[in-house]
Amino acid sequence: MSIVKNLPFEWLVGLRYTRAGKRSGRNSFISFISLISMAGIGLGTAALIVVLSVMNGFEKEVTTRMLSVLAHVEVFDLRGAMPDWEQRARQAAANPQVRAAAPFVETEGMLIRDDILRPSVVRGVLPSAEKNVSEVGERMREGSLDTLKPGQFNVVLGAELARALKVKVGQTVTLARAQAPGAGGAMQPRVRSLTVSGIFEVGHNQFDSGLAFINISDAEQLAGVAAPSGLRLRLADMQRAPEVARQLKQSMPGDLFMRDWTSANSTWFAAVKSQKNMMFIILTMIIAVAAFNLVATLVMTVTDKQADIAILRTLGASPASIMKIFMIQGGLTGVLGTGFGIALGSVLALNVHIIVPFIEGLFGMHFLSKDIYLISSVPSDLRLSDVTRIGVISVLLAFVATIYPSWRGARVKPAQALRYE
Repeated sequence: MSIVKNLPFEWLVGLRYTRAGKRSGRNSFISFISLISMAGIGLGTAALIVVLSVMNGFEKEVTTRMLSVLAHVEVFDLRGAMPDWEQRARQAAANPQVRAAAPFVETEGMLIRDDILRPSVVRGVLPSAEKNVSEVGERMREGSLDTLKPGQFNVVLGAELARALKVKVGQTVTLARAQAPGAGGAMQPRVRSLTVSGIFEVGHNQFDSGLAFINISDAEQLAGVAAPSGLRLRLADMQRAPEVARQLKQSMPGDLFMRDWTSANSTWFAAVKSQKNMMFIILTMIIAVAAFNLVATLVMTVTDKQADIAILRTLGASPASIMKIFMIQGGLTGVLGTGFGIALGSVLALNVHIIVPFIEGLFGMHFLSKDIYLISSVPSDLRLSDVTRIGVISVLLAFVATIYPSWRGARVKPAQALRYE
């Protein structure tokens, strides 16, 4: 209590004006509008925190699932094949960031089962090495990558792909690939029967519905090549993939092409970043609308308190002190509203995994379609940097909203204000 009494008089008056008035209905009405402005700032802040957290979670979840299949860096020989892949793997391993390397052959074709056709990417891998550069071996629902023996033409399918083809482990599918033009210039399909020996599910629809694995020697035979297409590398820190790709380009001899996981999916990451920026701008406008409601509140307060302002001026208060009083009143409203919004938004963002299923069950709806959004649940990733940025912007907008009413209050002339008192 003594701390409050020792505050400058501008703070004491500003705090008094912030509280609900008890002497008249007009004061109570003004305080009610101030409370609405505070709630608006809080709800806008909370909405922005929740939306950005969900978008961060979406990006993080999809990236994690993508990288369970994708390599951090891919190395290609521009000659079209890499017969000396083991030597290349040793050269790449000289970089301290490279943890593992595995050869691969990638081709495209049509998987056929009865009258069902599905386009697929067929990746030839060396099972013992593939386990070191991807998590497919850990995401097997049935079978394992070890069933991909050379010469047996076994295939491991994504769960959605197997479901679409209506096949189970032990059954066969047909792979049809385009071959060089035959007599008359017509494209001749190359057909091969494959036995399903496993089914994986990484939780990313793009891979679960369109990727299949076979042994690398079988893939070379199907693709008509004598060596792997390149190397897939796993790094200690995936965030340094672009930097490591540049280092490998300089350190590894030969005509090589490096592709890191960010450039391989640059369109998707650019789209997510663009959406986050647009949502931030749009929801910041909502906070701005709520913050500038303070203008109306403070203008009404200034009009109502003209006699008080005049008395303070006659007692020696300067125009700057009067301006400070109303800036303190509006600023406190903004700070309290922002604090409320940060608390509410943080609680909601941390409990999205509970709240969203409850709402979906209550209304019998589903927010995310796996076919469209790649994942079916709503993730959340609350970041301190986002909360800090949102809080600072919200408070700044509230203080900006106080400038005009405070300036107007400082211009009140004591003689005119007291004329009819």
